[in-house]
Amino acid sequence: MRYDTKIAIMVRENLATWQKLNVASFLAGGLVGASSELAGEPYQDGSGRFYGPLIRQPVLIFAASAEALKQVLQRAQGRGVRAHLYTHELFTTGNDVDNREAVAAVATADLDLVGLALHAERKEIDKIVKGLKLHD
Repeated sequence: MRYDTKIAIMVRENLATWQKLNVASFLAGGLVGASSELAGEPYQDGSGRFYGPLIRQPVLIFAASAEALKQVLQRAQGRGVRAHLYTHELFTTGNDVDNREAVAAVATADLDLVGLALHAERKEIDKIVKGLKLHD
């Protein structure tokens, strides 16, 4: 099945592996929280046991430099696509309230971005992430 929308997560390439995984996980959760239609149906195995749902469509994860993340954010904002963000400061906070306060304390141009997530029409995402390579 081909979806009309695309999910893209960009993660700063120079992070530790645990940080990359953490950023991607938080951003994916944020996407589903903002767009409940992204959640699929629960799974059931052959023995009749149930499991929780997953995101209904593929998630493309791109590697990006700090500068590329800023450029992606500018492109998304210029196209009216709402971005989900993760900044470096969020590695030192321990809860959602502190996370939001840490982001609110920094002007857009000064955000120390380590990850972004986008969900929009396929063509829009392709234009916004143009030039980025999938994470290896």
